[in-house]
Amino acid sequence: MAYADQQMSTNKVVALVIVALIHVFVGYALVTGLAYEAAKKVINKVTTVDIKEEKPKEEEPPPPPPEQPDTPPPPIVAPPPPINIAPAPPPVQTVITPPPAPPVVIQTAAPPPAPPPPPPGPSKARGVRPKGQSSWAGRIQSNYPTRAAREEREGRVGVRVQIGTDGRVSACSVSASSGSPDLDEAACDGMQRYARFDPALDDQGNAISSSYSTAIVYKLN
Repeated sequence: MAYADQQMSTNKVVALVIVALIHVFVGYALVTGLAYEAAKKVINKVTTVDIKEEKPKEEEPPPPPPEQPDTPPPPIVAPPPPINIAPAPPPVQTVITPPPAPPVVIQTAAPPPAPPPPPPGPSKARGVRPKGQSSWAGRIQSNYPTRAAREEREGRVGVRVQIGTDGRVSACSVSASSGSPDLDEAACDGMQRYARFDPALDDQGNAISSSYSTAIVYKLN
């Protein structure tokens, strides 16, 4: 123990000497105008050793581990077989579509019936009529063709004429020939030049075109 106390005292003396030297150096640095930063760096480099006397501890032996009872190993359990669970089918939704609404019929009052047309008056229709037939027929017969008269040829010529709204003959055709071309030609020529008619009328009394058939007789006295 005396040796340990002597060694600890020596360490303390050395530490005190080191600290005193440091203070002397710092004071000298301050006096000589050294930078404070340099002194701070030197101070930071110095490690203060604080030696404490530690008492040796008696090491105690560790406690023995607790005794474990002999237990048999756990039984080997086989995992259960996988169970396939089929997913449930989706629910069937029944959509009921309502029947279409009947069309809306808007009924409006029917217009009044049109008044019936006035009853027709008495019809004024009539056919074509010869006008002064004896006069123009005599003139046609008096224009007897010269050659037919010299040869004493007689005959009857049937003609069909077209009567205009003015009562005059607009066209003529031979419907029955006399056998003599000169008598046939003279009959149509006389009808167009001398014949006059009252034109035909429709139901309203308006003059219309129409046709007329007659015969011219050529006979020598």
